[in-house]
Amino acid sequence: MSKLGNLGARLHRGEISYDFVGKRKIWYGISILITITAIVGLAVRGLNMGIDFRGGAVFTTGKTSVSVAQAESYAARAAGHDAVVQKLGTGGLRIQIAGMDTAKSDATKAELAKDMNMSPESIAADLVGPSWGDQIANKAWEGLGIFMVLVVIYLAIAFEWRMALAALVALIHDITITTGIYALVGFEVTPGTVIGLLTILGYSLYDTVVVFDSLKEQTKDITKQTRFTYSDIANRSINGTLVRSINTTVVALLPVAGLLFIGGGFLGAGTLNDISLSLFVGLAAGAYSSIFIATPLVADLKEREPQMKALKKRVLAKRAQAAAQDEQPETVDDGYADEPEDAAAAVVGPRHQPASRNRGRGRPSGKRR
Repeated sequence: MSKLGNLGARLHRGEISYDFVGKRKIWYGISILITITAIVGLAVRGLNMGIDFRGGAVFTTGKTSVSVAQAESYAARAAGHDAVVQKLGTGGLRIQIAGMDTAKSDATKAELAKDMNMSPESIAADLVGPSWGDQIANKAWEGLGIFMVLVVIYLAIAFEWRMALAALVALIHDITITTGIYALVGFEVTPGTVIGLLTILGYSLYDTVVVFDSLKEQTKDITKQTRFTYSDIANRSINGTLVRSINTTVVALLPVAGLLFIGGGFLGAGTLNDISLSLFVGLAAGAYSSIFIATPLVADLKEREPQMKALKKRVLAKRAQAAAQDEQPETVDDGYADEPEDAAAAVVGPRHQPASRNRGRGRPSGKRR
C-alpha cells in the first residue's frame, strides 16, 4: 500500500487525526481575510464584463500577418475604446470592442481594414446589443438564485437546516473568492465564466455532502455515550474523508491547470481562460470550504443546542475525572505502611480491614485449654 493510501486508512480508522474543528477560528480568520481582499478587488477594479453582457461588436479577420499588439492599437484608435484581440487557429484575429452600436461599427470596420491592409469584405462583424447582455446577466443571476434555493431545500430535507446553512455559507464563500480573483486578475467575464462558476459550485457541494453524510452516520444516538462531543465526531468525519477530498481535488485540478496555464498562457488560446480560471479557483476554494468552513460551522451551530451542551459537559467532566485518577500516585499511604506488600492490594476498591487483621484484633474464636 502506498504511503498516501496508508495515511488515508489510518485517518479513516481514527488512529491519527488533525484537529480541524478545534482550530476553526484560524480557518475563519483566513477565510475572512481572503473574502475581504476579494470584496476590495470587486469594489476597486470591478469585473471586466465581456460584450455578451455589455454589448458591442466582434470583428473576425481572415489570415493576416498583423500581430495582436498592433491590432489592439488599430482597434483602439478606430473605435475609441480598448479592444480585446485574440489570435485564431486559422491565422486570423478576433477583435472584441464593447459598447459599440451598428452605425459606429461600420466606420470602425472600414478603418480596421485600411490599417490592416485588408478589404472590408474580408472582415466579418457581429453585433451584440446591450439589451441582449442584460438578459444574459439576469438569466445568470436567476439560475444562480434557483440553484442556491434548491441546494438549501435539499440539504434541509436530507440532513438538517444547520448543515444546509453551513453549505450555503460555503457556497457564497466560493463565489465571492472566485469573482474577486476575476476582478484582481482582470480576465473577461463571459457566459463560459458563468458556466464554470456553476460547475464548481456543484463540485464544492458534492465534497461538502460527502463529509456531512459521514457526520450524520457517526452522530446517530450521540447523546447515549460520554466519550465524544459533537465537535470530536465532526473532526473524525473530516479526517475520515480527507484523503478522498484531496485526491478528487488534485485529479480535477490537473486538467483544468493544463487548460489555464498551458492552453491559455503558453499556447495563447485566450478563449480558454474564460472557463478555466473560474474552474481552477473555484475547485480549490470549494475543497478548502468543505473541509475548513462547512463542517466546523456545523459543529459550532450544533453545540449551541441544549442537548449538545449537556453532552459536552458530561464528556469533559468524565475526561477530567479520568485525568485526575491518572495523576494519583501508584502507592497510597493508608496507615498500614508496616504491612507486607501484598496488603497494598486492599487500597484499590473500597477501604476495609483485611480479614487477617480482624482476626488478630478480635476475640479468639476457640476455647482456651
